[in-house]
Amino acid sequence: MKVTEKDVQYVADLGNVELTEAESKRFLRDLNSILEYIDNLNELDTTNVEPMAQVAARYGEGKAESERYKYALRPDELRPSLPHDLALQNAPDTDGVYFKVPKVIER
Repeated sequence: MKVTEKDVQYVADLGNVELTEAESKRFLRDLNSILEYIDNLNELDTTNVEPMAQVAARYGEGKAESERYKYALRPDELRPSLPHDLALQNAPDTDGVYFKVPKVIER
């Protein structure tokens, strides 16, 4: 599969991003280079390679850097949050249920 100029423009339009001609050409080259590299990886024989369930496991218990990543491995727990009516008190504009904000994307 090869990315075309039309593909680059389509994705830029989806993101509401304006690209110069030079940027468009650079993205076209870079995206095709990435896809080419993925094609090369797909040719590798990974039959005897163990699947990795968690890349960050190398920072697990007993590892020197485990404290650095401890926050990411904390258990999920239910905690109290700001009450809905209190949150809306500071809103510049609300309909009583949701925050109202000005539209920022125009097409």
